[in-house]
Amino acid sequence: MIKKENLDKTSAWPFVEAKKLLRERKSFIEKKGKITLQTGYGPSGLPHIGTFGEVARTSMMVNALSQLSDLPTEIITFSDDMDGLRKVPDNVPNQKLLNDNLHKPLTQVPDPFEKFDSFGQHNNEMLKNFLDSFKFNYNFQSSTSLYKSSFFNPTLKIILENYDEIMNIIIPTLGKERQKTYCPFLPICPDTGHVLEIPVLEIDKEKSKIIFDNKGKKLEANILDGNCKLQWKVDWAMRWYALDVDFEMYGKDLIESAILSTKIINLLGKKNPSGFAYELFLDEKGEKISKSKGNGITIDQWLEYASPESLSLYMYQNPKRAKKLYKEIVPKAVDEYLECIEKSKKQNELQLLMNPVWHVHNGNIPKEDMIMTFSMLLNLVETSNADSKDLLWKFVKKYKPDISEKNSPIFDGLVGYAIKYFNDVIKAQKKYKTPNAKELLALEALVKTLENCNDDMSPEDIQTLDLFNG
Repeated sequence: MIKKENLDKTSAWPFVEAKKLLRERKSFIEKKGKITLQTGYGPSGLPHIGTFGEVARTSMMVNALSQLSDLPTEIITFSDDMDGLRKVPDNVPNQKLLNDNLHKPLTQVPDPFEKFDSFGQHNNEMLKNFLDSFKFNYNFQSSTSLYKSSFFNPTLKIILENYDEIMNIIIPTLGKERQKTYCPFLPICPDTGHVLEIPVLEIDKEKSKIIFDNKGKKLEANILDGNCKLQWKVDWAMRWYALDVDFEMYGKDLIESAILSTKIINLLGKKNPSGFAYELFLDEKGEKISKSKGNGITIDQWLEYASPESLSLYMYQNPKRAKKLYKEIVPKAVDEYLECIEKSKKQNELQLLMNPVWHVHNGNIPKEDMIMTFSMLLNLVETSNADSKDLLWKFVKKYKPDISEKNSPIFDGLVGYAIKYFNDVIKAQKKYKTPNAKELLALEALVKTLENCNDDMSPEDIQTLDLFNG
């Protein structure tokens, strides 16, 4: 365990936020006997790198909490898969199939990949697979399952009881036209299966029913057992209430939503969770990364070019500063990861808590010595024209003959990543100039001179040859 004096002194953000959580939720977590953290996922598109960032950062909070408290922790990864499909993502097949099923709950939309029962289930499985690949510990929860299994029913009844007060919180934030039709409850149409946003005619709190105006026709819906779902801000507050959430981080674009959801959960009789607003992830154009657009670098692409640990380190750094996520930032991120490992070897315990790799590896920092930077390795790929790990290792061993693949697992991984990154990113962007007459003569002279070289010549002899008279 880390010394208490160092835990008190450190300003590493996971510890700062963990201490804040323990202060703000002290009586609640002691009564429950555990600490519940939540991350949210909207499966209207494929999981993207921002989704990873939220779970990775929350996991770093859990690591910090384990040093500060003996209470067990749990990360709930919540999928809002009962949300209606509002638009067709650009990066999926069978666009017409999805277009024909717009406005249905995601777990009722056919899977365009034809692998699972629904588009929502497909994306949920994608999410779980990539979280499992990073060995995250989490408890997956499906909105559809919790609505339909009656888990949310008690909280839904409380929300209906407080209908007017909740309307008083939300209505002032809406435009005049939206105010006329807004209702926290969204019925699922029995005819079309669509999630409807329609005005209310009557409310029967005793029977947990609402009569809606569905384009001039009365639609009576029971709010329980998945017959209705809640509008986003009210739904968020309901999750916090029903799941007893102690902490959740969210993008800065959701700050206003978090304020309203806080007011709602307080109205329902519980204290809101401790929160942490992070800055957004941007692509190379400075635009927000979107799961429906598929812009920026994907998780799969990063893992083709660099290690999971380098991605985790990138997520650790400056969470309250906007970060660009595209292919060209990978080498810098890898080199920062290697540099942090090197620094850790000379750091004391307090300094280690400020080192990102402590949080990436939960204190178990690798001891491997750095052979060369990833940037230098990329240069070596280019100059050597190596197209396999074996060939590139031969060049590396000329530089450092006493190393081996077995004793350098991190670097061995980098060798493969470097070849892939160079071919996919650097080489693909290179533009070669056609030589003019003078340049052609010089190149021909260089080739002729090099043909006359032999293995007995020293590098100095070769470098000082006269191209035109050698």
